Amino acid sequence: MNSGATAFVYVVLRILAALGAGAVLGWLAGSFWFGISGALALYLAWNLWQLRALHFWLQHRSVADPPDAMGLWGDVVAQVVRLHRRKRFHKEKLTRLFRELRRSTAAMPDGVVMLDPQGEIVWFNRKAGELLDLSRRADLGLRIDNLVRNPDFVRYLRGGQYSMPVIVRLDTPTERFIAFQLIAYGEDQRLLMLRDVTREVRMEQMRKDFVANASHELRSPLTVVAGYLENFSADPGLGELGAPVAEMRRQTDRMTRIIEDLLELSRFEANDGPIKGAPIDVAAMAAMLRKDVLARPVHPRHVEVSVESAACLIGDEAMVQSAFSNLVDNAAKYTPSDGSVYVRWWSDDAGGHFSVRDTGPGISAEHLPRLTERFYRVDPGRSRETGGSGLGLAIVKHALHRHGGRLEIDSAEGRGSTFTCHFPSDRLLEARVAASA
Repeated sequence: MNSGATAFVYVVLRILAALGAGAVLGWLAGSFWFGISGALALYLAWNLWQLRALHFWLQHRSVADPPDAMGLWGDVVAQVVRLHRRKRFHKEKLTRLFRELRRSTAAMPDGVVMLDPQGEIVWFNRKAGELLDLSRRADLGLRIDNLVRNPDFVRYLRGGQYSMPVIVRLDTPTERFIAFQLIAYGEDQRLLMLRDVTREVRMEQMRKDFVANASHELRSPLTVVAGYLENFSADPGLGELGAPVAEMRRQTDRMTRIIEDLLELSRFEANDGPIKGAPIDVAAMAAMLRKDVLARPVHPRHVEVSVESAACLIGDEAMVQSAFSNLVDNAAKYTPSDGSVYVRWWSDDAGGHFSVRDTGPGISAEHLPRLTERFYRVDPGRSRETGGSGLGLAIVKHALHRHGGRLEIDSAEGRGSTFTCHFPSDRLLEARVAASA
């Protein structure tokens, strides 16, 4: 028998004993029921006293000792004491964990802000307070988008796509660039990570400015050198110097292409924001790209264009032309003369898609993540032979970024490559609408 059942039996026996004693005393006093009533009244008074003692202890348990009760009341007091001790143990444990969490987040080099489902600040560490100039007394409970009033940050906060951070320029109190990344956890709770990337942004801007200025300054002297070499190569009396001059012309042309690509890439990077543009006839552009490939002295045997959508693409025509031209040019250069190049334009519910597929040597998997890096080459020797600058796919990536699109690469060694440009549906304009516009 457990302690609860034992205590209950003890209570029953005590009631029976009290009734028996009351009955005997009442019988001796000449009133049997008066004795029983008196015994029950005394027992009720004793229980009320025990209840009062328990109530007083529950109200003052932090300073008072638990009452010394017997029977069922003693068992109730023991249960409450155990629950109180267990609660105090877990509370102390959670308090220690929270203190350790606060110490660890305070030591982090990045800022941390906890947000509730409404975007209100629940807590932030010391670094976040420094980066955003936050005050615990004034800013706790306020909405984060009321404190960081930047359109890019507000769009990121409400967009629902948090896989990549957003870099925001802030002027509090000096100019800073902060990278924000939101992490969802728990029941619609969010953790906002902050990192000061001012130095990285400025170094990147310096690099872009240097590349743009250096490319611009190199273009003029290189044009002069190319002009002299062209005149020299036209002289029939060069003799043995003919071959070196021809090689110098080839290398000069290659340097000119690299500089032109650098200038084009710098122009794309000068403004990273989205562009509106105008309707572009992708079918006509694809047909022109096919004609350019077939006009080459050496080209793949089959160059096919498949236009499966009459929708126009809204964007900057020169930028889109550059991106598509780089993809088709790469496919033509790396596809053998007996191979094929397939250009396709189609649309669906996800948006518009432009793909270039070739039957060239293909690219192994370890190279795919780095293909859009500047000057990255899978086979440097072969790229130099074909006159590649190593900037074509970087230009494609930036052009797509400006149009809200992305580049997908599917390739494997020995089975060719497919480069697909994906554009969002808001970049499409139906043919009938474009015709009436």
